[in-house]
Amino acid sequence: MQQTDLFIYNNYPFNPGGNGFKRLLWHYVNTVIFKTGLLPVSGIKVFLLRLFGAKIGSGVMIKPFVNIKYPWHLTIGNYTWIGENVWIDCLVPITIGSNVCLSQGAVLLTGSHNYKKHTFDLITGPITLEDGVWIGALAIVNQGITVASHAVLTTGSVATKNLEAYSIYQGNPAVKIRSREVS
Repeated sequence: MQQTDLFIYNNYPFNPGGNGFKRLLWHYVNTVIFKTGLLPVSGIKVFLLRLFGAKIGSGVMIKPFVNIKYPWHLTIGNYTWIGENVWIDCLVPITIGSNVCLSQGAVLLTGSHNYKKHTFDLITGPITLEDGVWIGALAIVNQGITVASHAVLTTGSVATKNLEAYSIYQGNPAVKIRSREVS
């Protein structure tokens, strides 16, 4: 890591990866191609993500109006669906397994702030969504969370702790409401 790539954000040393030109170029590609409905072709989006360093499997569908921060921190397995208005805030690594569904407006947040400090320090943590996970519409997965295999986070719910495999979670903060039976 070069010293010029390291930012001190409210006492937190943070390296977003990529050089300044790469981050600037991604900003415009994200704005013109991903965050709009101008180019609804998923294959071109997958190509661009790979070009910027994301690891993307086959059969991935990316709908319009998706916002992705720093794709070089993103890994997506096979046959995953990313719905309209999803925000993937990958300040640090996000790993999304195969056969995952991110429904409309879902948010994956790898960053937050320490409200207990007057400097409001940045807090980051990676997110892992294992195979078969479904994140419902307008649901939020916070930094440092692992959503285990085939778990469901229901519409509008907020994951603040790890979610167990084959379980359905609901609410804010999300709590387990029942097991998920998959046939």
